[in-house]
Amino acid sequence: MSVEPVLQVRDIVKVYGGVRALGGVSLSLAPGEVHCLAGENGSGKSTLIKVICGVERPDSGEIVVGGGEPLTHTTPSEAIRAGIQVIYQDFSLFPNLTAAENIAYLSELAARHKLSSRRRIRAAAEAVVADLGLRIDLDADVADLSVADRQLIAICRALVGEARVLIMDEPTTALTSAEVQRLFTIVERLQERGVAIMFVSHKLDEVLQISQHVTVLRNGLVVESGPAAEYTGQRIAKAMIGRDVSQERHVDPVEPDADVLLAVDGLGRDGAFSDVSFELRRGEILGITGLLGSGRAEIAEAIFGVHPAEEGTIAVGGRPATISSITEAMKAGIGYVPEDRLTQGLFLENPIAENIVAASLDSYRGKGRLLDRRRIADSISALFEQLRIKAPNPQAPVRSLSGGNAQRVVIAKWLDRNPTVLLLNGPTVGVDVGSKEEIFTILRRLAAHGTGIIVISDDIPELVASCHRVLIVRAGRLVAELVGDEIEVAEIQQRMAG
Repeated sequence: MSVEPVLQVRDIVKVYGGVRALGGVSLSLAPGEVHCLAGENGSGKSTLIKVICGVERPDSGEIVVGGGEPLTHTTPSEAIRAGIQVIYQDFSLFPNLTAAENIAYLSELAARHKLSSRRRIRAAAEAVVADLGLRIDLDADVADLSVADRQLIAICRALVGEARVLIMDEPTTALTSAEVQRLFTIVERLQERGVAIMFVSHKLDEVLQISQHVTVLRNGLVVESGPAAEYTGQRIAKAMIGRDVSQERHVDPVEPDADVLLAVDGLGRDGAFSDVSFELRRGEILGITGLLGSGRAEIAEAIFGVHPAEEGTIAVGGRPATISSITEAMKAGIGYVPEDRLTQGLFLENPIAENIVAASLDSYRGKGRLLDRRRIADSISALFEQLRIKAPNPQAPVRSLSGGNAQRVVIAKWLDRNPTVLLLNGPTVGVDVGSKEEIFTILRRLAAHGTGIIVISDDIPELVASCHRVLIVRAGRLVAELVGDEIEVAEIQQRMAG
């Protein structure tokens, strides 16, 4: 006896300005099923999610929930009332509201309460946080919380309502392995209740761990779909980009007498990290990793002057550098690609071109302090080509770009300053496997031309594939340095856990 799908997507077509985002996509979710939706950035995944939840209206096709009448003109509120909940990749939280208010506000809207009740909001938030077994300060403003806590709040918000379909768009991006497993435990509970889950992730090991079915999109079309048991990570990756993806270690040698570009000695900040010392040489890619909260990100932010160190010294290119602000770090020749590119690295509503030159405008001023527009255009064109940024034109808003292309714009912004040292915090978070490979190809090329690269990441395979050395941070201290054959996934995991 066949089970009626809880969600059916039938021949969805969506075109933007003559560009086909979806070309007739169909799929279905059974009750209690985790269905992986995979594809490169720009493959149509986000557009499909927006159509399902009513943010975008399809040009043709229909959505059916629970065997009812087709939903052809769904609004977000109607989708929520139909039992469709979404955890978006960019969280879509209100930074000026508390954690509790962010968790409960969608359920308040869906219930059509005329007035909000703090007691009702608090009770709803406390219930879902307790169900997940999390520790979150429900009274804290979201703006003051870490990326990881914001991700957890987005998950909690989606689980407050009586969801029949839960769409998770990169839900584990900022979670530790322990938090991922806790989330998967909750997913299993939801499956037992019959909730259908669409799981969108670039972390293919997680996809295969949690999913029962896999559908792969490429260029707005379904190119493969079948039981997850028939797939490997390599097969999914190949279907996503249309070719095999190399997973081998690819590290070009660094000259033993290469100049030291960055020297950090005894760096410390109370409550964050202490006695951090290391060197970075010309042409080197240095990885820094550790569990969430280990201090790895705080070290990078201190070097870039976001939250300056209180102890120790920093030298750039052999010269002592006093870095008590971002401006001083930039003057010293340091660039920084932040962990949260959407809120910290980009002006989303502004054109790509403006974002690329945002940190280097003064270098384009000529006589009378006027901007040299021709030179700006030439630089933007060269960076578009160098980083292979895929966009209709440089005047398109950054918000219109896929995750991988948005990340390239952030990198382009710093390359336009020609930094001595480039720090990248989570450079491939929310980026598909094809774009990951291309971003690290870009970093290798930069290193080969003399830039010192530091990558802060918890994506251990990408560190193994690309880094000359890997530093392990635990409880705010550097506890290990791995080189050469020591750089293996199992070894890094063991050192991280202690």
